[in-house]
Order: sequence, then structure tokens, then C-alpha cells
Amino acid sequence: MTSTPSANVEALEPKAVWQFFAGIAAVPRPSGKEEKIRAHLKALAERLKLECKEDKIGNLLIVAPASPGCEKVPTTILQGHVDMVCEKNAGTQHDFENDPIRLQIGQDAASGEQIVKAVGTTLGADNGVGVALALAAATAPDVKHGPLEILCTVDEEAGMTGARHIQPGFVTGQRLINLDSEEDDVIYIGCAGGGDVSLIWDFATQPVPTDRKPCRITVKGLRGGHSGGDIHENRGNAIKTLVRAVFAAKVEAAPLVTFHGGSLRNALPREAHAVFALTGGEVEALKKAAAEVKALVSHESAEPELAILVEPDNGHANQPALSSADTTRLLNTLAGLPHGVLEMHPKVAGLVQTSNNVATVRSEAAGGKLHVIVGALSRSSVDTRLETTRAQIAAVGRLAGAKVELGNSYSGWEPDVDSPLLATCRDIYKTCFGETPKVTAIHAGLECGILGRQIGKLDMVSFGPHITGAHSPDEQVYVASVAKSYRYLVAVLGELTKG
Repeated sequence: MTSTPSANVEALEPKAVWQFFAGIAAVPRPSGKEEKIRAHLKALAERLKLECKEDKIGNLLIVAPASPGCEKVPTTILQGHVDMVCEKNAGTQHDFENDPIRLQIGQDAASGEQIVKAVGTTLGADNGVGVALALAAATAPDVKHGPLEILCTVDEEAGMTGARHIQPGFVTGQRLINLDSEEDDVIYIGCAGGGDVSLIWDFATQPVPTDRKPCRITVKGLRGGHSGGDIHENRGNAIKTLVRAVFAAKVEAAPLVTFHGGSLRNALPREAHAVFALTGGEVEALKKAAAEVKALVSHESAEPELAILVEPDNGHANQPALSSADTTRLLNTLAGLPHGVLEMHPKVAGLVQTSNNVATVRSEAAGGKLHVIVGALSRSSVDTRLETTRAQIAAVGRLAGAKVELGNSYSGWEPDVDSPLLATCRDIYKTCFGETPKVTAIHAGLECGILGRQIGKLDMVSFGPHITGAHSPDEQVYVASVAKSYRYLVAVLGELTKG
């Protein structure tokens, strides 16, 4: 696939959607640092002569007046988030706080369908395309709709902070279409809740014996992906894979110098590396175990690009390390933490009910200590099972002497099968495409449940275009699916003008 200028992306159909998306992709928008994209959207609203207001945390509301004759139709909220997950391949030079996403057009290897993806980074179609769909539908002169409120939330990917701070009265609509879904033949009416757990240690360090040399083990090439949407696929976890190789080599007591793995709480860890102080014999044992574990994980989790490298690390020469006992304690904790699908939903076939992502490991040496933080994100569609899972992780951490912090948590979105908006959307889908859409819940987190509690009772659905590889550099959006989603959104808005 070759890089294609964004101008060519803007020529795709429907042009208005792709032009809005290309403009969004050109603006840096990491979670928690949305100042530039907010300024872009406010300037865009001003050019389009649309009212735009901003709340204290940075959420934007762009108000589009009704089409002529539709002024008395109840207001519809079109909702998406403006931040994106910032992941890049090793060796890719990209500054997410300053560089635009480099767009490219290509073909999906499996289906041959036309796609748009980024060069070496996440694309940000999650949720930039959703925001673009809303803007295009609200501003196209040939689209018939009632009053629209385009709600653009911030910091969704890092904790749904924007949604959790929406205040009553910021929006007026009582029905909401969330455009943050990733399958174009599905209407979502529910989602899981989630919560963070952090395990924290300050380990004392000590000089490394002279017969040991620093050796780095690196795990890379895993598919990664969304810790909610992709957790059921049993994709490899770089942190777990690294620990597995160390145990297979029987070097779990070798002094640990540093450990880093994963990047974000809601992304499956694609890469990890650790430095151990090893003897010559331990290095050879680790190399042999790495090859064996690579073969096993590649087969077990369908990870053909997995690589496990064992190399000298002169950059950490003479660095202090953990004691053998503390190294073993940390590695046993990482091995013991639950990861992946924990429970399937007892009433919804194929739906994951509860899962956990062992997401990140960070270490930093200072003052004769190694500060280590292990981060996990648990999800469940049942609040009590979410808390039970978090309590299990906390208990493992406390047994290992860690300080435990229970971070941001949010409840799920309870399905409403009697929703009038759902009924309309289901009928219009069948009219447009000649088949009945799937109606289900999703294990990934959507902002709908939070918004319903913050704003008051809302009639809500979620749909969107086909996106794969979200939260990883493999993210891609299918061009024909964007056109399908736009056609569908326009048809739904037109039907809603009838009362």
C-alpha cells in the first residue's frame, strides 16, 4: 500500500464526509489534549454559521437548525468523541501532539475492498469518522432533518471523562444517536461498564553481581487492538508473553533492571521489553525459551508477526536491579493476573460479559528504588461482576505487597428493546438495505450509559461504519461502509421528521 495525499481521500464518496474526516485527521487530538481539535471544530462551526457552545471540561455542542418545515420536530442528538488512541509501530516517526495523521488509500488484503488507513499509526476513524458523519448530515442542503445537536465529547478513550462531566441542560434533545460503533450491519442498544486497577510498588534496588550482564528481552509484532471489541479473539498480550518466556527459561529469579509494556489501558499490549541481569547460561536458556514460546503463542493466538528477541543491553550496564525475591514476586504477580475473556453473557449468545486487560507495565529508577506500576482495565455488563473482577486483581496485588489504586469506573448501558428510536432505526435499515439488522449489545465501552445518567432519560441507539483494528496501527475503515452509514443516517433523520 502506498501513501496517498489526503486530497485524494477527500475525493472519496460521500465527499462531505471524507472532507470533514480529512480535516479532523489533520489536527492532533490525543486523549486529554484536545485543545487543537476543539479549536478546529469551533472555527468550522463559525464558518458554517452554526451555533457552538463549550462546557467547562471542553465538550462541544454544535447546533444545526432544522430543515425548512421541520422546525417543530423533536431535537435529535448526534454524538461522537473527538479524541483518538495514539498508537504507532516501532520505528515509526510520529509526534501525536503535533503531527497530522498521514492518510492512505488501499485495499483490504482479505476482501479486496477499498479502505483508508494511516501510515504506521492509528487512523482515528474511531471516532473521527463518526463526527464527520454527523457534520456532513447536519450541513448537507439535500438532507431533511429536524433540529440537531452534535455533541462532541472529549477524553473518551482515556476514561470517558467528557461524558461523565456533561451537565443537565447542556443538551436539549431526548433522543441520541451515538456514531461510535464499528460494524455497519449492527444497531447497538447496550454496552459494558469498565474500571481501572493499578498495582504500585517501590522496590529497593541493589548492585548487580559482576558475573551478570544486562540482557534485553523484547516482544513485538502482536496485533494488539481494542481491549473490549477484540478481547474475544484471544489475541496475544505482549506483557504476558514476555513473562511466559522468562518462566519457561527458569530465569524468573534473575535480577530485573527495568520493565515496560503496553501503552494504553484500553489497548491490548502489542509490545513489551524488560532488562534482566543474566549469566551466560541464563542468556542461552532465555533464547531457547523465547523461540519455543514464540512458536506456541503464534499458534495459540494467530499472531504470525510475533517476534521475541533476546539481546545484550549495554545501555543498562552498571544499573542496579531488584533482588531475586522481588523480581520473582513481580513476575508471579504478572503471571497470576487474569487476562482475556472471563465470562460469557448467560442470555446473549456470543457476547462477552466480563473480561480483563493486563494493559501496561511502567518502571522508573530513582533514589535507589525502582517504581513499578501495573495497569489493568476490567469490563463487564454486570456491575457486580465488574467489581468482583477488580477486587480479585486488587487481592492479587495486595498479596504481592503492592499498593492498590482503584481508578476511574463507569457503569454500562442497559438495553431497551422497546425503544421507539430502535424501532425506527430497525425499520429504516430494512427499507434501505433489504435485510433486518442485528440488534445487540457490545462488550466495548460506549458513552451512552453515562450520558443517559448525566443528561436524564434518553432514547438511544449506536451505529457506525465498518472499522477494524481500532486502537492499533492496523486500524482501517472501509470506504463503501462509510457511504452505507451515511445513507443510513440520512434516511433515519428523514424518517424522524415524520413525528
